[in-house]
Amino acid sequence: MIIFYQKRRFSKDKIMYFCTMRKNRFLLLIGLVVLVTFVSCNSYNKLLKSTDNELKYNTAMSLYEKRDYNRALQLFDVLQAAYRGKPEGEQIAYYTAECYYNMKDYEIASHYYKRYVVNYPFAKNAEPALFRSACCYYLESPNISLDQTESYTAISEFQNFVDIYPQSVLVDSANKLIDTLRYKISEKDFNTCMLYYKMEEYQAAITSFENFIKENPITHHREEIINYMVLTYFNYAKNSVEEKQRERYELALEKYNTLVNMYPESKYIPELEPTIKIIQEELSNIKTK
Repeated sequence: MIIFYQKRRFSKDKIMYFCTMRKNRFLLLIGLVVLVTFVSCNSYNKLLKSTDNELKYNTAMSLYEKRDYNRALQLFDVLQAAYRGKPEGEQIAYYTAECYYNMKDYEIASHYYKRYVVNYPFAKNAEPALFRSACCYYLESPNISLDQTESYTAISEFQNFVDIYPQSVLVDSANKLIDTLRYKISEKDFNTCMLYYKMEEYQAAITSFENFIKENPITHHREEIINYMVLTYFNYAKNSVEEKQRERYELALEKYNTLVNMYPESKYIPELEPTIKIIQEELSNIKTK
């Protein structure tokens, strides 16, 4: 037996009715949200003007726990004078800094963390506050193509933390972040060396390469830098006056021998062989003059 199902059809009026009901429910929901928001804002504004400091303090801490940092901050701000010199005042000072930190306003956060440490040096939160202050500079540190002032400051701040709290559980984290910052700075310095080389500013490139090796003795760029120092001295000699050429060609050879001794399997050795042959020929010609 075959059963035929009749397709259910709605009249135009019914469709309009359902659409209207859905629209009304949506508008009702929006209205409730607006009403709740209005009541909440109205209550909050009344609380700001209230003289009940205890209620303000408890509400501020509750808002902080709910990650409503902006409104918590406003309450902490109006409570500072009322609780100055009291235990709550110390909490307000610390959580003011925490609010700015969590809002990613690191410059202001660092200021408040430092002020907290100065005013409450023996408080339990002095240690994390000093660490967070250094973190603010770390988080403000730009990419390697830009000025690294914040990176140098962050290193100094983390080192200060390690010196003051050598037994802290945060020392390992501080040292790792110092290493990260030093690596970033060294990469910027390496890029500067290469920029001088590419611009054919050979004297500046030589000075930069020498300083880089001196300041970063265990750099992973060492082999590459020695290779470029050979090429830099070679090009520098070619573009020098005759009386300076011999010395600079010899320095290029010296750097090549350093590369061979330190990295006998270096990929740069075969690449440099044609250059070394030219250098040897030039030195031979100079000696016969």
